[in-house]
Amino acid sequence: MVNKVVLNDFELTVSNYKEKKMKSNKTETYLTLVSFEFEVSGGEEYHVVTKFLYENVFDVSIPNKQLNFRGKINQYSTSYTDFSDENSISEFFLELKEVE
Repeated sequence: MVNKVVLNDFELTVSNYKEKKMKSNKTETYLTLVSFEFEVSGGEEYHVVTKFLYENVFDVSIPNKQLNFRGKINQYSTSYTDFSDENSISEFFLELKEVE
């Protein structure tokens, strides 16, 4: 079971991890597509995470699977929460696609 994903050096504790291979639109190769959810507290933590995700392309590491690739955000969403409230929790969904 995958419960940790590392983007660059930013470690996330994740749930609902899914992984699949999809055929490239440009070549005959197959690319990795991973998705997962993670929780973020409001306030400063929310600001740090959302600012980090603006980088859009990351060195992706899935330690439990010995899987490493360069990935780009394919889909991203977050639940509504009071972002200024340090005690609120927001659920993030992130899907990353291997770049060619």
